[in-house]
Amino acid sequence: MSALFKLTVKTVTRTNKQDPVQQRRRKLVVGIEEQLLVAAAALKGEAYEVRRKTWVKNVQGEKVLVERLRKVRAWFFEQDGGWYVQCKYGSKALALGNGNAVFVKALADVDGALQALYAAAAGGELDEAIENMMKSRGQRALKASAARPK
Repeated sequence: MSALFKLTVKTVTRTNKQDPVQQRRRKLVVGIEEQLLVAAAALKGEAYEVRRKTWVKNVQGEKVLVERLRKVRAWFFEQDGGWYVQCKYGSKALALGNGNAVFVKALADVDGALQALYAAAAGGELDEAIENMMKSRGQRALKASAARPK
């Protein structure tokens, strides 16, 4: 115990420097930026992949850090003679007014729709949609836990 008495020990609670709304907004903006790259690759007829570093065990059983390519799923798809662009937070599509997707005529127009979603997200116009999605996700989790047998 004498080693601890030499130290200055204090009680502290860590404060979050950024507002949770700002954090969610930034996460959505980063996702839209990535989708702009996915759309550019799709116009070229390529698949957009991201390099991720992961830990795996090698033949000797040691953990080693390796780079792997991960294909990024697009938030847009072709249907009904055009393209639908969704704005997703996590794996769920956000409600955008009366629907959950923007319809454009051609793949080249997807970039413009994503730019508009980017401007809306950066301006805080989608904060309420994110909040509503988070609330509904929390309610589903509560219902699921209540339905489990104990």
